[in-house]
Amino acid sequence: QVQLVESGGGLVQPGRSLRLTCVASGRILSISDMGWYRQAPGKQRELVATIAKGGSTNYADSVKGRFTISRDNAKNTVYLQMNSLEPEDTAAYYCNALRVFTATFATYDLWGQGTQVTVSS
Repeated sequence: QVQLVESGGGLVQPGRSLRLTCVASGRILSISDMGWYRQAPGKQRELVATIAKGGSTNYADSVKGRFTISRDNAKNTVYLQMNSLEPEDTAAYYCNALRVFTATFATYDLWGQGTQVTVSS
């Protein structure tokens, strides 16, 4: 069994920073694209940023220049550094792994349980 576990959320003032971490656990051989998504109350889940196994990245326009996604393939971990946070960034943030391969099976479109980020003064 494989799973994703996020951490690092919390309450922060506007303009401050947070770093989210997502660790994939299990007997994992490799993971393809990983990403962060968010969902605010009453809104649909939206893409924040994705990163391929080789390191190429993609960002939502609303976070470009403020957020940075990175990953450590040896640790099966993806990070989201969030700077200059705004109240509009308040949401539950979810980690996603597009394809996760073990020695015996593959899991597709795996999601974590989410971590809450609240930006407020």
